[in-house]
Amino acid sequence: MIVSAQNPKIKYIRKLAQRNFRQKEKKLVVEGVRLVEEALFSSWRTDIFVYTEEGIQGERGARLLARARQQGTEVLQVSPGIMKELTATETPQGVLAVLGQPVRKIADVLTQGKQSLVVVVDGVQDPGNLGTIIRSADAAGADGVVLLKGTVDLYNPKTLRSTMGSLFHLPVVPVEDVEEALQYLTSRGLTLVVGEPVGGVPVFAANLKIPVGLVVGNEGAGPRPEVFHYRHYKVTIPMPGRAESFNVAMATAILLYEAVRQRHKIQ
Repeated sequence: MIVSAQNPKIKYIRKLAQRNFRQKEKKLVVEGVRLVEEALFSSWRTDIFVYTEEGIQGERGARLLARARQQGTEVLQVSPGIMKELTATETPQGVLAVLGQPVRKIADVLTQGKQSLVVVVDGVQDPGNLGTIIRSADAAGADGVVLLKGTVDLYNPKTLRSTMGSLFHLPVVPVEDVEEALQYLTSRGLTLVVGEPVGGVPVFAANLKIPVGLVVGNEGAGPRPEVFHYRHYKVTIPMPGRAESFNVAMATAILLYEAVRQRHKIQ
């Protein structure tokens, strides 16, 4: 059992809390039974499984330890004090995992032979909002999520928790070259459907049966101007009440489920 915070493995895992180090190492850390379970039973590579004695007392915890060992993952038992140092939550559940970041290409978000439904996130800054958007995209059966440069870190601990494991169910692709990404999507037949607070087609009147990339922008500034250089139309969610706008994650869910409603209606 590891009880020292000076242990090289522990120091390495702690350093992965830094975004720059995560990017350099191409690693991330997930914690808690739900996320570690989703990770271990997905196609993602698990490099290290860390647990406390208390964390594997239950049936699910014991199953996670067995799965990690079955996969040949490095397994580390630590004291509760060390686990608390490694986690971002107030009351750790006693399990965490270090994963390899998957190599994703933008082509991964398109599925052959179907009317594509992709979410394009442009500059969303709140990690909880991003995680909820990914979760909603998963629930709605979207093909994937594209994160344009300037969006909050996908592997931020709060983002990971907010996805509730959906990150392991569909491709989420961060891209640096915005123009190249938008060009690729529209060249593959997608129309960019851009959410705007006012001035767009009412979303319930828009045609979302066609292949679409639902573009949701920064909480304050909205989508960047480059988005409008490509085939697009604007949609607005009617708000007959007095609120000025929706939370971006809620607005994304409404757009997604209008697409679901329209597409299921014709099946």
